Amino acid sequence: AKTVNYAIENGLSYIGENKVQELLDKFPDIKGAHRHFIGHLQTNKVKYIVDKVEMIESVHSVKLAVEIDKRCAVADKVMDILLEVNIGGEEAKSGFTPEELLDAVYTIAKLKNVKIKGLMTIPPAVSEEKVRKYFIKMQQLFVDISAKNIDNIDMKYLSMGMSSDFAEAIRCGANIVRIGTSLFGARYYSKEK
Repeated sequence: AKTVNYAIENGLSYIGENKVQELLDKFPDIKGAHRHFIGHLQTNKVKYIVDKVEMIESVHSVKLAVEIDKRCAVADKVMDILLEVNIGGEEAKSGFTPEELLDAVYTIAKLKNVKIKGLMTIPPAVSEEKVRKYFIKMQQLFVDISAKNIDNIDMKYLSMGMSSDFAEAIRCGANIVRIGTSLFGARYYSKEK
């Protein structure tokens, strides 16, 4: 939390956390920044974070959106969300396929306590030249959904790009990038027993 607060004091205004427990541990000590949850979120962990973040960027299923909606109804708030797209069709990654995304958008848009604010992706780990095609495909999905003017949707954010590829993501329309490693160094996770 000390390092994050130092970054906030020096101008960082948005922070993202990708582990629920780390968010809970740091939350009381982080001051003055917008908080997003950016990691894989299980439905049984939603209740712990809805009062601690302004946006959940990693909504990967209708089931998760429904749980967020339910928990936010209890908390009397509307949660901004981004829909996670598995743009590379990778089996190990969660998210909507491009083909199922529009149906999911229409379904989730009917929920009262979530508001779709855009899309998010983590593309396959490929070269900068190859990653561009995934970013372009995401931009096309973003533009296509925006053009439909669906109620309860404000397609404002396209979250893609991390430390290794954020410049290319920005060139392809990203307006949220997740650059933790470049700012804070590599993360080392110990295996829980």
